[in-house]
Amino acid sequence: MIKSTVTSKGQTTIPRNIRQKLGISTGDVLLWDAIRDTVRIRLASPGFLRRRGTIRTGKGSVTEDVARARATRGRGRT
Repeated sequence: MIKSTVTSKGQTTIPRNIRQKLGISTGDVLLWDAIRDTVRIRLASPGFLRRRGTIRTGKGSVTEDVARARATRGRGRT
């Protein structure tokens, strides 16, 4: 079992091997859930968050840009 210490600000460091195993990196959002005397931590929507920056928008309509990106990836409206 791995230990970490909580600081006076309520912060702790997630051990490197745990971050690597779960694929946690800078900027990821974690969800915390307390169940009796146990805490469960998981990534918030990891699939969605890993797509940051994949849809590029420019001048024009964001809605049209998203629709174009979906069509390009074969995921048109259903």
